[in-house]
Amino acid sequence: MSYDNLAGRTAVVTGAASGIGEAVAVLLAARGARVALVARRAERLTEIAAKIRADGGQALAVAADVTDETSVADAAAGVHAEYGTVDLVVNCAGVMLPHPVGARRSDEWQRMLDTNVSGVLRMIGAFTDDLVSAAADGRTADIVNISSIAAHVSFPNYAVYGATKAAVTYLSEALRGEFGPRDVRVTNIEPGFVESELRTHISDTDLSRQVEGMLDEVGALSAEELADLVAYATSRPRRVNLRQIIALPTRQV
Repeated sequence: MSYDNLAGRTAVVTGAASGIGEAVAVLLAARGARVALVARRAERLTEIAAKIRADGGQALAVAADVTDETSVADAAAGVHAEYGTVDLVVNCAGVMLPHPVGARRSDEWQRMLDTNVSGVLRMIGAFTDDLVSAAADGRTADIVNISSIAAHVSFPNYAVYGATKAAVTYLSEALRGEFGPRDVRVTNIEPGFVESELRTHISDTDLSRQVEGMLDEVGALSAEELADLVAYATSRPRRVNLRQIIALPTRQV
């Protein structure tokens, strides 16, 4: 399987301090892309970027909060100053905070909406001109959004999280109408259970045990396996757009 089309590309990966985002950043760098790692945890980003560089890759740590417009704008300016035009944006940042809607945890609803939906929009908006310009110059240009199987399959107590991921899936579909005619690809990836920090966000002990029980029963994909899908989709010839990918552990139904 060839990943040659990733060499020389410039990527921005959100949620890069852990989990899928970290794995994506590491793999893209290993395949020859210059990678800007975006997340809130500056110290963790610095560690990962240093490891990538030690392994021969190019990496830039960019501490930013995707829920804040000014922070995203500053991050984009920093990436442009260091790397120039971006041709690959991978939106991995996300939070999962399950509770019954009747619990009225509006603080958590807002946090999920700001991160999972508005954060994706902010990042795409910040690099739209880059992506369109890269494509117009004949280069490959990609947006990859990490959604979730929860966009289609309802889970008790995950209504708001699922709604945010359904929004990302719909957004990805709609964006193809905007970007596809300008030769910018949009790929939406919907994973099932994945080993990541998301489940550590769960504050309710019973819900946490429920998740652990499901993972014990069906298993989980690794973050590296999801990263491989991102690398595969974005390394296809520029005329090929893998627009929708659902990836589940084999035992998850």
